[in-house]
Amino acid sequence: MAQEIERKFLVKDDSWRSPNPGLLYRQGYLTRQPDLAIRVRLGGDRAWLTLKGATVGVSRLEYEYSIPLGEAQEMLDNLCETPIIEKRRYQVMYEGLTWEIDEFFGENQGLIVAEVELEAEEQAFTPPPWLGMEVSDDPRYYNANLVNYPYSQWDESKG
Repeated sequence: MAQEIERKFLVKDDSWRSPNPGLLYRQGYLTRQPDLAIRVRLGGDRAWLTLKGATVGVSRLEYEYSIPLGEAQEMLDNLCETPIIEKRRYQVMYEGLTWEIDEFFGENQGLIVAEVELEAEEQAFTPPPWLGMEVSDDPRYYNANLVNYPYSQWDESKG
């Protein structure tokens, strides 16, 4: 069984940035239900189909499979809900953990979040100095929900 344990936070400043250009991702959803999301993701010269179960706490089932690049592009263009999620992902090491920082574009321009995958829900970690408020429990920040309710449509109190 593949289980993802992930915590998500807002990023409060740019002190995490480095010359690393990150990797541009385009992702879309074939289906989004409360207990299942099926995502197509293109990143660089690779593509994946991912199935994610319902989030319980900060855990959920996740299965990810490599797929041909051309097929992923066709799915994004013809089968996925819009808007397509566009983001640049940066990987930042801090205190032995890899943080993935997503800077969103398009309809979600201005949103920057940091995620860390853990071995256990109760795993302790040292928060990086650029880490802001935790949003793991706020469904607005789920990538799948940014399709129907993009960040650009939120009111002034965006977190």
